[in-house]
Formats: sequence, C-alpha cells, structure tokens
Amino acid sequence: MSIAVREQGSTENAFVGTWHIDEMSEWDEDYFNMDVRAFVEIQSNSSGEFQFGLVSGSLDGYIENIRGKERLSFSWEGCDEMDEASGSGWLELESSDQIQGTIAFHYGDRSTFEAHRAD
Repeated sequence: MSIAVREQGSTENAFVGTWHIDEMSEWDEDYFNMDVRAFVEIQSNSSGEFQFGLVSGSLDGYIENIRGKERLSFSWEGCDEMDEASGSGWLELESSDQIQGTIAFHYGDRSTFEAHRAD
C-alpha cells in the first residue's frame, strides 16, 4: 500500500470548512442531532472541532495520500456527555461538497458517517 503524508501548507486543503453530518452507521439522526446540528469543522492547518449527539471534541489531523486519494486522518480528544473521551478517524472527499469518514472511540464504538459542506 502506498501512503504519503503531505507537508502542511504545501497546497490548498480541500477539507477546510464546516461539514454537516447527514448519516451515521451507529447512531440515528435523533441522537446525532439532539443537541446541535451534527458537524465537523476543519481549519487550514488540518485541526478542527466536531460534535454529534453529546459527543464533542477537538481534532488534530494531517493529509495523506492513500491509493491515489487524499485522506485527512486525525486523532481527537473531548468528551462523551461528561466523561473524557478520545479516539481517531479519517475523512475522504467524495466530491467538493460531500465527505465520508469514520470516527472511533479509543477502546469503544466506531461509526462511519457521511456529511455535506455547510459553507
């Protein structure tokens, strides 16, 4: 498998922006939109924030190329209700306005998701 990590700031980051989560494999819409409209927000340095349901956190990411496709891989820390939580995940562009990805809790649940650009 060919994996290449891109230098930060080397080209435009196509993941930058706010993305609204439309679907999650492990949780239904009533849960993931219960507190706020579920989102992932990515900054130009590949860091960001997210919230779905009662889970929120900050993420620290990097862009890599896997089999010819750019992926933003990240680790995250935050909380699940009032408990500390952390994990990892990734995002891939399906189009300029659609992403798919996975978010995982360290030693816990893992969910795929789909989102659209809110900006």
